[in-house]
Amino acid sequence: MKVLVSGASGLIGASVVAELTFGGHEVYSLGRSTSSDPRTVKWDPDNRIGTLKAISSLDAVVHLSGESLANKRWTRQQKKKIVDSRLIGTDLLIEMVKEADLKPETFISASAIGIYGNRNSETLTETSPPGSGFLASLVADWEQRAERAKVIAKRVVFLRTGIVLSNYGGALAKQLPLFKYGLGASMGRGNQYMSWIHLEDEVRAIIFALTNTDISGPVNLVSPDPVTNLEFSKKVATALGKPLLFKAPALILELALGKEFAEEMLLSSQRVTPTILQNAGFEYQFGDLENALSDLLR
Repeated sequence: MKVLVSGASGLIGASVVAELTFGGHEVYSLGRSTSSDPRTVKWDPDNRIGTLKAISSLDAVVHLSGESLANKRWTRQQKKKIVDSRLIGTDLLIEMVKEADLKPETFISASAIGIYGNRNSETLTETSPPGSGFLASLVADWEQRAERAKVIAKRVVFLRTGIVLSNYGGALAKQLPLFKYGLGASMGRGNQYMSWIHLEDEVRAIIFALTNTDISGPVNLVSPDPVTNLEFSKKVATALGKPLLFKAPALILELALGKEFAEEMLLSSQRVTPTILQNAGFEYQFGDLENALSDLLR
């Protein structure tokens, strides 16, 4: 299979490229850096056809690029950057593939469980309606833009990813130094649900959706074991042989990070079920949190 992957230098993208390449697929990485590798394509919005001129055809596009949600405080300028990287970036990529006449069968776009908003303990599936807030609105708009890929591909998939657990980046990697020194803390009241997935299962699920032609539309990329923030924090501490002694009050988080960021990224509750993956027969390597942490923290 010949696949174009955008966001190929990111935590998830790099792993997807490696796994697809290992599996014998012909993979083209789309990014902003130049490389002598003929299969690394430099992103050039001003030269849409020229950007993809080295590729004669495609079987699939896996679109994973987008400004990080968690690296900076959500100023007005940063929120615009987050929005533009997803909406304008998706539009441009679709136009590039269309104008280069690459005719992919499948277009897979990154998305997020942020579309559901803060839903307390409600069980959420792919058919649950969108919630409210900045992230919910952003992801809904993002999926609508990606839906336009139907003009170039027969099948479009939205990867509604949860919290990806990895040693190398993401939420867990940022928290580990504190937990290792016994300074880890639960956040707010701690009763908000966290829907997570091990990086290895995230990559395997993306490739599963890529190769399973019966899958289309939104797909929740989360484990079948959502836990509350307090449960998550306790299990991380236990896995490291440390106590959990602290709580980070919501007010402190809001003052430190900004109210909107804290509410939507840290205190929002999303109890998400991977219904589509489970019904399609996807098998998790790390379906429960204890096994996932045992693997990541060994």
